[in-house]
Amino acid sequence: MKRFEHILVIVMMAVVMLPLASCHTSRKNVASSTRRERTSRQTATPGVISDDWKTLNIKLRPGDNQRLYREVKGWLGVPYLYGGHTKSGSDCSGFVMEIFKTVYGKRIQRNSAKIFQLNCREIDRSALAEGDLVFFDTRRANTGSINHVGLYLRDNKFVHASSHGVVVADLNHNYWVAHWVAAGRVCR
Repeated sequence: MKRFEHILVIVMMAVVMLPLASCHTSRKNVASSTRRERTSRQTATPGVISDDWKTLNIKLRPGDNQRLYREVKGWLGVPYLYGGHTKSGSDCSGFVMEIFKTVYGKRIQRNSAKIFQLNCREIDRSALAEGDLVFFDTRRANTGSINHVGLYLRDNKFVHASSHGVVVADLNHNYWVAHWVAAGRVCR
């Protein structure tokens, strides 16, 4: 019986801690972000994601990496799981790590800050191209130290594992503009 109680306590702690660890995004930020997105959809402000982008039902251009878009589409909606890197659940660096391994055959670090430090060369935001990485500081204090990473697609859109799961977002959204740190190109 003691063993069962011990396991139950561990499971309960995990259930309580998981929402607190989701990319350091607070419920307040998520709620206000959702409210802004709803409002911006109605007024067509920058940062709006169309339904076609949300589902990646977009017309690919001749130069687009079809394998990348196909792989990313298979990850859309995967739930957020701190420390995860599978389609059962993933965090931001786990998602990016798996995409790079599958699409480019490249192994990268498992931590967003280390990916930037060890696998990338910094590029200007205006130079972003498909497959580049975008880095953010999503903490409330926003000190400029990296704790979140996403994968750039095109047209200011990027895909990342958020507290809502793997989703497409727009770099021009107020939240991402305020939390921007850098862009990086993985040395392939």
